[in-house]
Amino acid sequence: MRFISTRGNESVTGAQAIAQGIAKDGGLFVPETFPKVTSEELSAMLPMSYAERAATVLYKFLDDYDFEELKTACEQAYSQFEGDDPAPLVKIDSSLYMLELFHGPTCAFKDMALTLLPYLLRKGCDLSGIEEEVLILVATSGDTGKAALEGFKDAKGVKVMVFYPNDGVSKMQKLQMATQEGDNVNVVAVRSNFDDCQSAVKQFFTSDDVKEELKKRNVILSSANSINFGRLAPQIAYYFSAYLDLVSSDQIAMGDEVNFAVPTGNFGNILAAYYAKRMGLPVKKLVCASNKNNILTDFIKTGVYDKRREFYKTMSPSMDILISSNLERLLFELSGREPTRVKLRMDKLKEEGVYEIYEEEREKIQSLFAADFCGEDETVETIYEFFEEYAYPMDTHTACAMYAASGYMAVSKDETPMVVVSTASPYKFPQDVMYALTGNDIKDSFKAIKHLNLTTAMKVPKSLSKLRDKKVRFTAVADADKLYEKVLEFVDGK
Repeated sequence: MRFISTRGNESVTGAQAIAQGIAKDGGLFVPETFPKVTSEELSAMLPMSYAERAATVLYKFLDDYDFEELKTACEQAYSQFEGDDPAPLVKIDSSLYMLELFHGPTCAFKDMALTLLPYLLRKGCDLSGIEEEVLILVATSGDTGKAALEGFKDAKGVKVMVFYPNDGVSKMQKLQMATQEGDNVNVVAVRSNFDDCQSAVKQFFTSDDVKEELKKRNVILSSANSINFGRLAPQIAYYFSAYLDLVSSDQIAMGDEVNFAVPTGNFGNILAAYYAKRMGLPVKKLVCASNKNNILTDFIKTGVYDKRREFYKTMSPSMDILISSNLERLLFELSGREPTRVKLRMDKLKEEGVYEIYEEEREKIQSLFAADFCGEDETVETIYEFFEEYAYPMDTHTACAMYAASGYMAVSKDETPMVVVSTASPYKFPQDVMYALTGNDIKDSFKAIKHLNLTTAMKVPKSLSKLRDKKVRFTAVADADKLYEKVLEFVDGK
């Protein structure tokens, strides 16, 4: 399988795409063709473990890797999760299900990919003949940073540097990153928002001067954000697994369609669902859920992507994003895989802050996606009302997806089974969840965890219960235009 850039003619192997992270022209790597999974192959995956299913899906794209080695890597990655199933599907009502993706080391869905990415990246470098030290730069709106730090800590030949908006993550997310262990990691808070963090990282990847300066130090860049296909690919697997769980538990018959509702910020998670559909998974509708920063809702409904708007800091901070990087991959498909058109739009977004797609593209996206957004009050009400009815606690991001899913089902009268993707443990946002459930505004995160446990009886994840006693290691704060200096200081060991 070859991979091509969304903005040009670069063509590389899967291993090279993962090692590089981003195309040389600034585009994102996409598969040259979408591999198909037949109904017979789906049936053969029914008795498999999650790790075996994941390896089977991944190998469809990464056929330059060794399958048995890939399967072993998946087994090792998902053995780090609490419980027997890394991605359990929970039945809520007759046609409503929760796909829980928060049982990994950092209690968020990013673990599904970032526990596996160290293997994919190191092996990708080996297969590509890359011997230099790899510097992974990560911009995070809260969850990717911690998952990358945890996944790559003390990894041989790799350094990880994470940038996050200083006032744009929850207290628990900030503490998770600030206390990270490992001799090869670094964390810097940025006096700006996530979009500026992400833009700075992208500029580093496309700057010949930066690459040359790092080359002098025998270092190359790679990414752990979902702009890297190695981050995106493992996420495709859990949509297949959820579908197979519905079939194996006799909730649906093989071939029946399902819907997925996904809380969406950078568009990677829902793009993985779209890729699963392109591979042959019987998906009817993808419900794209935004928070108060509802740029994706507006885009899907109007065909106009306009970032020239107020930026809101919300109780669902991982979705506080105005530049959804992975949307570029969808634009590539909507345009008939026309890289010139994609580049023109990305340049227009950078220079003018807005672009518009053609009418036929808008109609196509609306046939695939439904979209809605959930404000702050609606987030609180959704958490409260859902717990009252089902005794099921959810985090603030999942609440946005549940709100959008409920709205879609009510308006469309679509009775297709709905799987809501639950992307984080409620314990990652304990103060907001406790406020939603009880009206109590608890200032201390760990007191909120204790009260949330008493209120819901939901088990507290081990990694979060131990966090209080961990030493804070990273306190650096920098302006967005000073991040390159911080990168060189880290590489030089200062």
